[in-house]
Amino acid sequence: MIKDIVVNLGLGAKDPAGDYAVALGEALEAHVAGVAFSYEPVIPGAVMGGIPPEFIEAQRTEADKKAKAAVARFEAAAKRSGLSAESRIISASVSGAADQFARIGRRFDLVIVGQADPAEGFQDEVVDETALFESGRPVVYVPFIQKGGVKFDRIMVCWDGGRAATRAIADSLPLLKKAKQVEIVIIASKAAKGDEIAGADLGQHLARHGLKVDVKRITSPDIDVASTILSYAADSSTDMIVMGGYGHSRLREFVLGGATRGILESMTVPVLMSH
Repeated sequence: MIKDIVVNLGLGAKDPAGDYAVALGEALEAHVAGVAFSYEPVIPGAVMGGIPPEFIEAQRTEADKKAKAAVARFEAAAKRSGLSAESRIISASVSGAADQFARIGRRFDLVIVGQADPAEGFQDEVVDETALFESGRPVVYVPFIQKGGVKFDRIMVCWDGGRAATRAIADSLPLLKKAKQVEIVIIASKAAKGDEIAGADLGQHLARHGLKVDVKRITSPDIDVASTILSYAADSSTDMIVMGGYGHSRLREFVLGGATRGILESMTVPVLMSH
């Protein structure tokens, strides 16, 4: 069950992630906590002595103003929906915010973050990867073009038989059970041999949970996996993508794998990832 959700509130003029969190909380009858970061000024060490204190204070004031506006917008939306909600503003450095949010996320069932909107300049993209790798919770990434509420007509599950994909499916079961149709999609570089259908066992497993499941195998030797997934999601009017979030550690710093990065950069529907 998903009964406790936390969302990293966007600081731009619009906040699709906050709006989506409120709609999802309403659909699941869950409590939603909104967190807005008031970022500390970024001051290059080489010019520390050359920046007037008034300029630094003005940056702090502007950051606090954006965080307060984000919280006010979230609280108004939660009140309109009758949602159980709470909010908080946290002052943090750009690098420290990611770790703080990941630690907060560990106390919730689901974490929601928004994709950065290029038109808004800097957003909270620093939170994205850390939330996935360090919170220990499933993360729903909301595209900046997201409009409207939550839809569960069709959910696409990306399956490669790996641990991360398995975790994502287990974490998303409360959402899959609300879907009218669940489609298991396997991306392959070449056509299958024989009559065996990859993913059939998983389809049977989900069917035992009362889900209506189809299995689709896509052969895609010429284009990358992320593009294939996103193209098929658009063609099939998918409302949400569920997939494993992949990466590797480079000197204790996680780096997203190519397909994961491609999805997060170009997604057009919400994506639930687990690591």
